[in-house]
Amino acid sequence: MTDPLARTMPPGLELVSSRRFIEPTVDAWLPLRPGDRPRVTAGQSVVPGIPLADRLRDARLIDVPARPGGKPGDRWSAAPAARGGEGSRSPHPEGEILFETGGRWRIAIGEQHEAVHSPIEGIVREVRPGVGLVIRSAGSALWGVLALGDAARGRLEIATGADGELRPRSLDVGSAGAILVVGARIDAEALTRARAMGIRGVIVATLPGKDRRDYLASEARQRSSLHQVPAFGVLVLHGSQRRPIAEGAMRLLERLAGREVAIVGTPPALVFDPQGVPPEVDPPDMIHVRSGPLAGRRGQWAGFAGLRRFSGGTHLEAALVRFGEDAPIAMPIGDLERLT
Repeated sequence: MTDPLARTMPPGLELVSSRRFIEPTVDAWLPLRPGDRPRVTAGQSVVPGIPLADRLRDARLIDVPARPGGKPGDRWSAAPAARGGEGSRSPHPEGEILFETGGRWRIAIGEQHEAVHSPIEGIVREVRPGVGLVIRSAGSALWGVLALGDAARGRLEIATGADGELRPRSLDVGSAGAILVVGARIDAEALTRARAMGIRGVIVATLPGKDRRDYLASEARQRSSLHQVPAFGVLVLHGSQRRPIAEGAMRLLERLAGREVAIVGTPPALVFDPQGVPPEVDPPDMIHVRSGPLAGRRGQWAGFAGLRRFSGGTHLEAALVRFGEDAPIAMPIGDLERLT
């Protein structure tokens, strides 16, 4: 039986690779560290803001004699005799069993805990103490290529256009609690300032390696402080070489402006409620430029161009693409994609 899409597809367009633009759901992985205490179980429904786990700050490792029945991942507490009798206080009241060696348990303990809250609505699929938990989202997801920081949630605000750049002085305290769309790039100083002002996250087209390293160093210093740090996430949509946000992604973000969305890190994605946001369906001849000087733009397929010579003396299979009312131009087929 002939595929209906194949009947409407212009000749040669099948040579262009395709990918799904929006996933109907996503399995978000949230990491747990040794000593963290899960507060949900597999199969449980969660909503944004519900506590998922108690995160242990400044975990320490101790060795204690093994007792029958314990296994890695179980909670451990000192026996009454080890506490010095009724009413006395143990220096190591509770922790998590990591592993057993030589008849002794290695335990992760600590005094300070901070709550980890769910950024999305969904169902808990798996809980692995000391490793992580998986939530299958009730919402749809827009893929990115990299996420830094924490899973975070906030209302979406458009701070710049698709090819813009957000400077530190442009940030406003009125955006506290928001996730900002900041265009083509942002530097580490602006990211650090955004976090300090209570902004919950940033969505950007590209983030150079130096700014990524500088931000991660600042993030490590923040986490070493004594007070709890609010969740802050960075979602990179396209990579490290400067380019605008793709037209299709920007149009979706504009329609989501003012709505609650969430950034998750594994896989890197923006999760949103699709209710009231009907998907845009591309015409059969619509293609998107994913790399090269025109990355981020979309145009119409104008035919297969055969082997063409491009910069650097390379010869590549090419297609003719029409942008707006301009004459079609030849582009390498490898620079193009179809979104489904």
